[in-house]
Amino acid sequence: MTAIEWPGLAPERRRQDVPVIGVVSFAHLVSHFFQLVLPPVFPWIRAEFGYSYAQLGFVMSVLFLVSGLGQAAAGFAVDRWGARRVLQLGLASLACGAAVLAGAQSYAGFVIGAALLGVGNCVFHPVDFWLLNHRVSVVRLGPAFSIHGLAGSIGWALAPPFMVALAAPFGWRTAVLVAVLLPLAAMALVLYWRDILAPEHGESSATPAADSAGSTFGFLRLPAIWLCFLFFAFVSAALGGVQSFAAVIFSGSYGLPLTTAAMSITLYMIASGAGMLTGGWWVARNPHLERNITVALMLATAAAVLIGSGQLPAMLAFSLMAVMGFGSGLSGPSRDLLIRRAAPVGATGRVYGVVYSGLDAGIAVGPLAFGRMLDRGLSAEVFFAVAACLGCAVMTTWRVAARAGGTAD
Repeated sequence: MTAIEWPGLAPERRRQDVPVIGVVSFAHLVSHFFQLVLPPVFPWIRAEFGYSYAQLGFVMSVLFLVSGLGQAAAGFAVDRWGARRVLQLGLASLACGAAVLAGAQSYAGFVIGAALLGVGNCVFHPVDFWLLNHRVSVVRLGPAFSIHGLAGSIGWALAPPFMVALAAPFGWRTAVLVAVLLPLAAMALVLYWRDILAPEHGESSATPAADSAGSTFGFLRLPAIWLCFLFFAFVSAALGGVQSFAAVIFSGSYGLPLTTAAMSITLYMIASGAGMLTGGWWVARNPHLERNITVALMLATAAAVLIGSGQLPAMLAFSLMAVMGFGSGLSGPSRDLLIRRAAPVGATGRVYGVVYSGLDAGIAVGPLAFGRMLDRGLSAEVFFAVAACLGCAVMTTWRVAARAGGTAD
């Protein structure tokens, strides 16, 4: 199978591309929004309950731990019961989790609410990529993946101003409760477009448990799947380091005011979204997936090395965060298509569930390791470690390509 082939896609599906991409992308926006629904209102929660930041941080750890553990299981659920049903359950869990958080009167309430958010969050990657791979025309998959990724970045960007704007005049509980409207709106869209999102004959629940690798768990024996997992672990470890410590490094090592240094992360995320959008159209014209990923991530790696060198003027190093973010985002659509190529027929949900759990693994380990570097006075060197992670991701990409059958021309 080549990078641009996929069995069972009929020409008439082109007429449903726009609503499928729209519904899936909006659901992805909602999932990313809810990953940051609590941190912006931590000051208000802390003022009311007196929790330490460590306690509040543990609440977020619960969310991502549940999400990471549940993501692989969600992939199996998608292949067994269908993406639309699992998506509705995930959105309902986000709404319930937010409602529990809005009414929380104890620490246990926050932990339970975060766990429900984690259950809701875990479904989106296997669901979204199943729907995109099976409901969108092959020629539009590159742009579809880029729009999907961009929507997630928009969700991250919208959450802090949305929550703070409501919490300041009306209180944090009202802000969290109003956020429930987002998953409810997404559920309404899924219900409205249920006919094109539901399984067709021969798909999902009608599909035998075995995949083309030989059994329900046959895909787990494929080295390419675990290489994809490692790829995501490396990339997300780098992302976690940037998100967690870029502001600290630009403030401490480059002497920028903290408010300016904090904007480095915003600059990175905006550029990443622009790169992701560009990457969708790039991969549609250049189906050499591993080459695309290599060029994109090496651009990000070079920027990270230059920042870590400490030899550049502060604002030039600051501006390289945009280059780094653009390169990281540019790799996204090619990356998702490479995973698609590696997936055995009949195991799409399971593969994306397992592979994307590498994101949670990397983002859990990366900041911890980079934080220890900062504790030992290795400040700018964190960017060298970020570059090393990106370099490892590039090497893993070529191993995946070799295992998955080469590049399409």
